[in-house]
Amino acid sequence: MTITEHIDALEAAGRGLADAAAQAGPDAEVPTCPGWRVRDLLRHTAMVHRWATTLVAEARTSYHPGDGETTLDGEELLAHFREGHARLVATLRAAPESLECWTFLPAPSPLAFWARRQAHETTVHRADAESALRGGPGPVDPAVAVDGVDELLGAFHSGERSRVRPEEPRTLRLRATDTGDVWTVRLTPAEPPRTERGARGPADTELSGPADRLYLTLWNRLPADAVTVSGDPDLARLWRETSAIT
Repeated sequence: MTITEHIDALEAAGRGLADAAAQAGPDAEVPTCPGWRVRDLLRHTAMVHRWATTLVAEARTSYHPGDGETTLDGEELLAHFREGHARLVATLRAAPESLECWTFLPAPSPLAFWARRQAHETTVHRADAESALRGGPGPVDPAVAVDGVDELLGAFHSGERSRVRPEEPRTLRLRATDTGDVWTVRLTPAEPPRTERGARGPADTELSGPADRLYLTLWNRLPADAVTVSGDPDLARLWRETSAIT
């Protein structure tokens, strides 16, 4: 996906999040984030959006902690979220490709990093807001979902902080049945996961399903049975128990 496509995805996801939050109401429980209500989700995501906006707009080249979560509630909180989301979208669209600022994952450029990271931050939290509704999380554009799996595996779970470590070497395969994308994830006790594109060699476990269901399942926003699990179910269980991003 291009930077422009990531920003478009961020814009659509933020609007969808706000719409779902408005429909559910601030006191509704968020099943995908145990202990949270919709107001907690809005406060958190609004804080992240404003933090990212400051880093990009002010071209900060070192970590900046941000201003914390608002105490607003109800319609004022929803308006606060919408305003911050719109500012982030506008800031990213106006930023030069030569932008230099702090990032925390590998990326082609700081602007590419923030556009992609906020697109997926907001898409996943849109699913959280929709989980507060009767129908649960709605569909995600397949291209966004595939890119999100790439980010999750190739950025978050390629570093030492990944806790997905089996007791012995294992191989996990992920297959998006609607787009044809396949990932092979090599897991070992001592090193972070190593992901290759394509179906290379045998796998102990395969998770397969539409790209968006696979994406949200890997982010633990859908139950394990949202996709088809073939082979050893313990490896799928290991992912669910240890893959949370902290």
